[in-house]
Amino acid sequence: MAARRMLVIGDSDSYVKWGAALASGLPADWAVEIVVLASPVQPSARQLEDALSGSAFTIGQVRVRQLTDVARVVTELRPDAVLLALRGPMVRVVIRAMASVPNRPVLVSGFPGITIPAVPKAIVYREQTDLIVLHSRHEVREFSRNAERMPVSVGFGLATLPFLGQPAAAPTSESAPDRAPEAPTPTPAAADSIVFAAQAIVPRRLEDRIALLQWLIETARAHPEQRVVVKVRARAGEAQTHAETHDFGALLENREFVDRWGGTLPANLVVEDGPMADHLARAVALVTVSSTAALEAVAADIPVLLLDDFGIAPGLINTVFVDSGLFGDAGDLRAGRFRHPRPEWLADNYFHGVAADDWHELLEQLVARRDAAPLPLAPQRHNLRGGRLRRAWDRKRMLGSHDDSAAGFLAMVVAVPSLWLLRRARRVLRVVLPAPLTVPLARDSTPVERAVAGEAALR
Repeated sequence: MAARRMLVIGDSDSYVKWGAALASGLPADWAVEIVVLASPVQPSARQLEDALSGSAFTIGQVRVRQLTDVARVVTELRPDAVLLALRGPMVRVVIRAMASVPNRPVLVSGFPGITIPAVPKAIVYREQTDLIVLHSRHEVREFSRNAERMPVSVGFGLATLPFLGQPAAAPTSESAPDRAPEAPTPTPAAADSIVFAAQAIVPRRLEDRIALLQWLIETARAHPEQRVVVKVRARAGEAQTHAETHDFGALLENREFVDRWGGTLPANLVVEDGPMADHLARAVALVTVSSTAALEAVAADIPVLLLDDFGIAPGLINTVFVDSGLFGDAGDLRAGRFRHPRPEWLADNYFHGVAADDWHELLEQLVARRDAAPLPLAPQRHNLRGGRLRRAWDRKRMLGSHDDSAAGFLAMVVAVPSLWLLRRARRVLRVVLPAPLTVPLARDSTPVERAVAGEAALR
C-alpha cells in the first residue's frame, strides 16, 4: 500500500494538543504535517510546546498559516486526509476555504475532550466532514441519535482519547460508595500534590470561583505536608479555546480577595501551568468540576474528586460522570477524601479498550473511496440564511483581526448592533416570561440568533 499523508490544521491549544496526539497514533505508513491557523486563540510558543508534549511532534515541525493560505497548502501537500482540529465554527470556515481544491481530501474532525451532553450544534458545524472522531461508546450513541434526527449523513468513529491510557489498576469491587471512606487514599511516596484542574468557563460565576478558591485554601491549610496546585491552561495574555473572564491566578493576586481569605495565602498553595501529565506525575489526587483531566487521572490510577457543590447539569459539562462514583463536595476536598471510578462506568465512558477503536479502519475506507473516485462535498444544510454576509460574519467572528476583508468589516457593522439589541430584548423577556427563552436549532437561524444561542459547540 502506498504511503498516506495527513495534514492536521489546529487553532487553539487544546485542539492542537488533541490533533497532534490523535495523529501520533496513526499507523507508520502515514506521514503527518501540522499547521496552526493564525487566529485570536492561536497558542503562544509556550502553550504550543505544552500541547505537543508527549506527541510525535516538536514545535519546530509546526507552521503557522493564515486562512488565505489553506487552499494553497492543501494543494501543494496533496494530503489523503485533513484532520480539522478546530473549534466548531472554524471547521465550517476552513472547509469553505478549501472548496476550490481539486479532488479534495477526506475531512476528519472531532473534539479534544468530553462531549456529553452531545449538542446538535456540534454536528451542524461539522456537517460537511466525512468522519467525526469521538472517544466513548456513550458519545457515539448520542451523536448518532442527533445526526439521525437532523438528519446529517456524517460518519462517527471511536478512538481512545489519545492522551489517555487504560487504568493501571481498576477497582475490583462490584460497586463503590457515593462517598469515599474517611481515610485518604494511599499514594506513591513520590507524590506530593493535590492538583486542581482549572477550567475557563466552569464554574462561570465570580462568586462560585471565589468559593472554589476558598476551599482550596482551606485544603492547603489542612494538609500542609502537600502542595495544592491550581493548574491553569494559560498565563496572562495567552488565549484559550474558551475565553476566561475570572482567571484563578489573577483572583489569587487580588488584594481584596486575599484579605477576605485571611490576609495571607498558604505557602503550599501554588498556581502553575505546563503539561497535565507532568502534574499528574506528582499528584496524590486530582480535583476538578468537569475537566477532561479527570479522565487522565483515572488512566494513571490517581484518585479523583469531582466537586458537585455547583450542581450536576449540562452547562457544567459533568453529567457524563453520573454513576461514576467520583462526585463529592467541598467537605470531601478538605478532608482529603478522593475516589476511584466504578468499574461498570468505565467501559461505556472513555475506557472501552483500544480493541474497540474503529476510526483508523473508517478513515482507510474513506481514503480508498477517494482513491477510486473524487469525494463529493456534502452540501451545507443548516445555517443557510444570510448568504455571503453570513459567511463573512462566520469568518470574521472566528478570525478577528486576522481577517481584514471588506466583507468581514461589513458583517461586523451589521451584526454587532443587531446582536446587542437582541441580547437586550432577551433580558427583558427573561423577566416577563415564566420560562427561559431559547433559540431553536432551525436550519434557517440567523448568525445573530446562533451567537445568542451560546458558544457550547465551539468545543
